Amino acid sequence: MTKAYGTLPEAVRFSGLSRTAIYELLKSQAITARKAGRRTLIPFAELEEYLASLPAYQAGA
Repeated sequence: MTKAYGTLPEAVRFSGLSRTAIYELLKSQAITARKAGRRTLIPFAELEEYLASLPAYQAGA
């Protein structure tokens, strides 16, 4: 079973994006987060969806 939500450090490891990039995605509402007390939880499904929406790498472009 995989986790549906993770903390910010887990989201950074999961996505390979920087902490700052994750905060920018939250600010621009490209992804959402939930609060559980003081913890910020990021849905991994939304991160996967965002990463899948990025353009494919093209060598020499």
